[in-house]
Amino acid sequence: MALPKAELVEFIFAMVEKAQGKKQLKAMDIQKAVLKEHPDQPKNDVKFAIKDLIDGSRCVYTYFGGSFIEIPHEEGAAKH
Repeated sequence: MALPKAELVEFIFAMVEKAQGKKQLKAMDIQKAVLKEHPDQPKNDVKFAIKDLIDGSRCVYTYFGGSFIEIPHEEGAAKH
């Protein structure tokens, strides 16, 4: 059964959070993992969920020879 939008966003965020520091995930990696877990989930829903995470600043795109989705890093010189 397809996940509602809010649950899909949280599912993807948890996946990115779990992979943080171990593996860099590309958007296609996330899409494939979601479709493997929930085969009836529309691909466009996955794309819009990733867009919501990026627009909401919960995740960011990074580029190291390819575009990856990660949780924003805390800068060493940032004031708390």
